[in-house]
Parts: sequence; C-alpha cells; structure tokens
Amino acid sequence: MLGNFSFGDYFKKEAIRWSWELSTMEFGLPPERLWISVYEDDDEAFEIWHNEVGVPVEHIKRMGEDDNFWMSGATGPCGPCSEIYYDFHPERGNADVDLGDDTRFIEFYNLVFMEYNKKDDGTLEPLKQKNIDTGLGLERMARILQKVSNNYETDLIYPIIEKASELANISYAKADEQTKLKLKVVGDHLRAIVYLISDGVLPSNIGRGYVVRRLIRRVVRAGRSLCIKREVRNNLEGAILPIIAEKVIELSTHIDSDVKIKAPRILEELKKEELHFVQTLERGETLLENFLANALSNAQKSRIVPCLSGKETFLLYDTFGFPVELTTEIAEEHGVTVDMNGFDLEMENQRHLSRAAHNVVKLAVEDGANLTENINETEFVGYDTLSTRAVVESLMVNGSPVIQVSEGNDVEVLLNRTPFYAESGGQIGDHGFLYVNSGENQQSAVVEIKDVQKSLGDIFVHKGTIREGVLEVGREVEAAVDAKLRQRAKVHHTATHLLQAALKKLIGQEISQAGSLVAFDRLRFDFNYGHALTDTQLEEIERLINGWIEAATFLQTKVMPLKDAKEAGAIAMFGEKYGEQVRVVEVPGVSMELCGGTHVSNTSEIRVFKIISEQGIASGIRRIEAVAGEAFIEYINARESQMRNLCSMLKVKAEEVTTRVEKLLEELRMSRNEVANLRTKAAVYKALMIANKAFEVGTSQKIRVLVEYMDDVDAGSLKVAAEHLIDTLQDPAAVILGSCPDEGKVSLVAAFTPAMVDLGIHAGKFIGPIAKLCGGGGGGRPNFAQAGGRKPESLPSALEKAREDIVSILSEKAT
Repeated sequence: MLGNFSFGDYFKKEAIRWSWELSTMEFGLPPERLWISVYEDDDEAFEIWHNEVGVPVEHIKRMGEDDNFWMSGATGPCGPCSEIYYDFHPERGNADVDLGDDTRFIEFYNLVFMEYNKKDDGTLEPLKQKNIDTGLGLERMARILQKVSNNYETDLIYPIIEKASELANISYAKADEQTKLKLKVVGDHLRAIVYLISDGVLPSNIGRGYVVRRLIRRVVRAGRSLCIKREVRNNLEGAILPIIAEKVIELSTHIDSDVKIKAPRILEELKKEELHFVQTLERGETLLENFLANALSNAQKSRIVPCLSGKETFLLYDTFGFPVELTTEIAEEHGVTVDMNGFDLEMENQRHLSRAAHNVVKLAVEDGANLTENINETEFVGYDTLSTRAVVESLMVNGSPVIQVSEGNDVEVLLNRTPFYAESGGQIGDHGFLYVNSGENQQSAVVEIKDVQKSLGDIFVHKGTIREGVLEVGREVEAAVDAKLRQRAKVHHTATHLLQAALKKLIGQEISQAGSLVAFDRLRFDFNYGHALTDTQLEEIERLINGWIEAATFLQTKVMPLKDAKEAGAIAMFGEKYGEQVRVVEVPGVSMELCGGTHVSNTSEIRVFKIISEQGIASGIRRIEAVAGEAFIEYINARESQMRNLCSMLKVKAEEVTTRVEKLLEELRMSRNEVANLRTKAAVYKALMIANKAFEVGTSQKIRVLVEYMDDVDAGSLKVAAEHLIDTLQDPAAVILGSCPDEGKVSLVAAFTPAMVDLGIHAGKFIGPIAKLCGGGGGGRPNFAQAGGRKPESLPSALEKAREDIVSILSEKAT
C-alpha cells in the first residue's frame, strides 16, 4: 500500500486534486475510465470532484456508511471517504453502474477525510484539526498499467508463478481455474514468506512465527497437489520451496537488498520447514483420507451433511501432529465439515487432569462469594527495600479462607504491602520469612515463604508454612526477603538481558525471545533461531557478556509512557500486554528492555557469566542455560568435585582424564566386537545344529522349510543364522526363526530364496502379522525381513502359527 498523511497541513481540495493529478498525468490513466465514489452526505467532496477537477456527474457515485465512512473504532477520529475506480469495460455504458462489480471495476485509490470525533453516545463533533489519510494499491496499479486480468499476473508475482508452473510441467495459460488458483497461492504466499523470514520472522508456533508456518504449509500443500517434482539437487533433500524462492529473491534485488544478503538463511529455513511438514503430512494424510471417505459414505447412507468428528480431528492433531486448521481446510475441499465443538471438548478433556492437578490460587469461598471484593491490590515495595511492616489481610488453606493458621500447616498469605517479588516476566518469586512479634495475650509466629504468585491483577499471594506459633488475619508482620537469593535472581535477570543483547549483536538482530526463566541457581533463555550455535559462537557470546560485566556499567531504570519507551528503542516481548506506563531497564550502550523484574545496580555485581548448555527444544526454538555470580561458583565447585572423583577412580591426573577415557572406550569397543563375533559364531553353530530339522513341502516342487526357536540369540546374530541356513538349505527354501534376546523382547526373521519370491511370497508381508502376535511389528524386502515384539510368552504360539501359514501357502503354490 502506497500512502501519505496530513495532520492539519492540507485537506479535501488538495488531496482530491493531487490524487487525480497522480492518476491521470503521472500514471497516464485515461480520465474517461475513472469513476469516483463519495460518502452519501459529503456534498463538499462531490462539488470538488465535479466543479474543480471536472469529473462528469454520471461518473460520481454517492455511497453509504458501510462503503464510504471510515472509523478507527467504536469511538474516536472518523470521517467520510472518497475512492477512485478504474473501469476495464467502459463499453458497458453508464446505466445502472455498480462500482462493486469486480468484473468491471477495481478500486485503486482511497482518500479518508478524518474530520470528526465520534463520542460515546454516537454523535459526531468536528475535529479542530482535520486530517488526511490516503492509500494507493501497488499491485492494483500494476495490474491496470500492465493490462492484466488480476494482481497475480503482474510482474510482481507472475514470474514466481511461472517458475512453479515450470517445475509442475504446467502451462498457466492453458490451466483450469482450480490449477491457476493453486499456482497463485504458491506465488503470493511464497513472496510474503521470503520477506517475512528476511525481516526476522521465523516459523514457530507462536505469534507472527505461526503466520509464517501456516503460509508455508499452504504453499507445500498447493505444490504437492500440483505434482511439482521433489528436487534432489544442491542438498535440498526433496524440498521444492527453496527452488521457487530463488525467483522471489531475484525479483527483490532492486526492492530490498537485505533479502539477497539473507538468501542462504531464507532458503535453509524454507527447506527445513518444508521437509518437517511433509513428514507430518505423510503421517496424517492417509488416515485423514480414510476419515473423510467414511464421513462421506455415512452421510450418503443417512442423508446428512458429511462431518468429521471431534474425536477423529483430535486424534489427527494429538497423535500425528496434524494441525487442526489443515484438517479443516482439507475437509472443506472435500465438502466435509469439522465438528469443532467436539474437538474443543476432546482438548478440554485432555487438559482436565493437568488442570485439576495444577496448584492454582483459589480466591473464592465455597459458597461462591468473591473473597477479593474487600482486598486491595498489594503495594509492592521490593524495588527499594527487602523488609517492611505489613498487615495480614487474608489467610487461605487449600484455597479456602480462614481466620488463623497454626504451626505445621501450609498457608497462603495476602498482605497489604510486600517486599517479596511475585513470579512474573520469567523471574521466580522471592523466598523469605514473615515474623510476628509476641505482644500482650498474643502468640509469636514465624512463616517461611517459599513462593510468591500474582492473582487477579496485582494481588500477591505468599505461599509458605507456619514454622512457629499461630498466624491470624489482621496481625502485623515483618516481611523479610532472603537477601542472598534475591541477589542471585537480580544477577541472573540482568545477565539474561545481556545474553539477549549479545545474541542480537553476534547472531542477528532478528533474534527474539520466546521464553525465559530467572531462577536462583541458573538462567534459561529461549529464542527463535533455526540452527544450533557452534562452540565458537558460544565462546564469543560468553566473551562479549563478560566484557560488559567487567566494564562495570551502572544500570538505569525509568518509568515512562509505553509509546516513549518504544520510540527510545526498548525491546518488548511480542504478544506481551503492557499498561500505559512501563518500566524500562537499560544497560547504557548495551541493552534496553521493558521489564518489571529486579536487577543489579552495576554489571560488575554479576562477576562472571558461563553458558552450561545450548539445545533445540522445538522447531525453530533454541534454549541457552547459563549461570552467573554465586551460582557460577557453585557450578565450578560441583564440576571440580566430579573431576576429583573421576581422577580417583581412573587413577590419573585431571589433564590425563580425556586420554584415559578414550583408551577405555576403545577397549570397550574392541570387547563388544569380540562379544558380537562370538555371538555370531554361536548363532552359526546353532544354525548348523538345527539345519537337519528342515522339512519338505509341495509335490510338484519340493521346498525345504525350517521354523525354529533359537533361545536368546540377539537380532543381529539371528539375521546371520538365517542367511547361513538359506545358503545351507539351498534354493528353494524358507527359513523363519525367533528368539528372546532380552527380557520383554522378541526377535523374528524370515528369509526366502529366489524361487520362493518367484512364487509370489513376500517375506516382509509374511513376518509382519506373526510379529503382531508377539505385540510388535516389522517388515522388509521380499526375500528377507526382520521384526520384533514385546511378548516373549507369545513367541512359541507365534512360531507355530508361522509354521502352519507357510505350509498352507506352499502346499497351495507348490502343488
């Protein structure tokens, strides 16, 4: 969308005149092909278009509020609109013209005249400063100037469609409408996807990332339905999206140079996401096709609307990872509806157990009266002090309000004010104590606080245990935070901000937070990124952060309007809700974030930072765990203790541990190889011992058959034994063996000679049903197949079944 704004500089006359000038003089559109719409009561705009611009009256249409009156919301700035339409078929004349007829007209220019403020009662009052908001559709203007039938056939998108057509071996010009639609999906969506990934929006299951993921999935489905051949070149592993995306990147060269610079990462993300989704599709498509066929069949028999049940939809989602929106989309293509209410019920049933077990704060009494009516939000003073006097406003045991709680009981305490930080923003709640000093006719009490949570806004719920005495509602307490643990949390929270800044600086500005944990013993930071970080990158990140720590920079904390914070460059969590006033924590020159957590006053308090792990936790999501400050000392001490124990066990110095372990591993590998060789020799020996148990089946052709149990022979040795027996018995022959290599394990193998295969007998198909009798499954090639199971007690009967089946089959085919 191309647009411009005016806030009091110019208004209707200028906006109308300039839009006409741009359309007719700069773009060269014939005036006789242009039509104008105005709001039904906007006589001023009508007069300007007719008297000053010269548009004929018959080419100006008055339209109602739904079409030509813009509002920002239920209340606020608003005003009439005026639009310019292009007429593709002027030969149809001026009688009974409908500007909404998209076979003839296209709206390409919109002028919004914001001249009113809509009040709560619906009345309109004139704005003191009248404003302009205009918009011109780039693709629509390209369509008009290039004289094509739709936006997709402009030079912005059509080259992408041509590339997809080439890969699908399809002529777009000769294709039917359904095929053209799929090609348009590929062209339009892939163009958007490339620019989104270039801007740092990576596929994920949250926020903007989920939009990208859904777009990619639609393109993959469209490509598969167009029978685009999977590519095997350039290590694409069958992915097709990167091939088409190369055309998008080529087209972007003169539009956004960053796209070409980021091309390798864009193509890698597309490849990874496509291959992952193809696996999901292949797992669920066959089952979905069966469900759809059953739904259509049942509907035809019962003369009802075909519908996919909630249970079936949930099974696809929960067991096969098939997205519910994809199920809905495919079902609609087959004329089948989806029982979303049933799906939601299945989802709720699944959540029920975990929700029932979840330790929630119940701020309501059993008769339903709201406990919070007389409780104000908790005043938090913990930024400035770690102890304060407070009054107990409420006590709860097992979610029910009580007047007092005695020693040994768990309790939830609500105070009027608190220094305790409640868990939020990834930082866990403070630990500490509540002290009640004894007075006249009053007992003293000590409450150990182990967690603090927020509930219903800013009511802080202190969860703990009465260690001494009795606590009563209305008593005054001394609330004291454990200072050492708070300092650990402050160190880890500031270190988390430094970690995000380091990732953005060294890995890419597109890095964005996807979750975090600030605990006393460690920090955890989840972020959107598609690849594992290398050891070198992790070392660079540590080096940069420790440099910032050594710089001993004082932090700055300010409270300011959200708008000002964003304009200043403060990082906000995507999807997080913020109030009008926000707290901004800044490490000058390094990091600036919206954050309500507790932080050190100077980076030197962190002392040292160490990454202890980096791993993937979901598609496109990486996780770093690290320690800092006192937690780092504990981590190093624990590692040294482990190293001392290892040195003692191996009887070597610390610097010799690696060499010693490598030697032990090599010795272990050699020992295992020796054991494997011995097992193989033992299996061959057993095979020789049972070879004479083979019997013959058939009259016209004698086939030697052997079905035997081989005790505890492992799967690999069982395979060797079967191969040896096939060679020994010679063609034609069939060997079926079973064993129990470990407790709760069954191994099966079927080996057939070429003559057996020529009879149409398939080893993989034969052994599969036998393995099911042992609680397992398997398969393989026509001449050789392996399988397994979990029920050793069923193996004797399964082998007997195998004997009966093979004799029956061969008696029929070899007679």
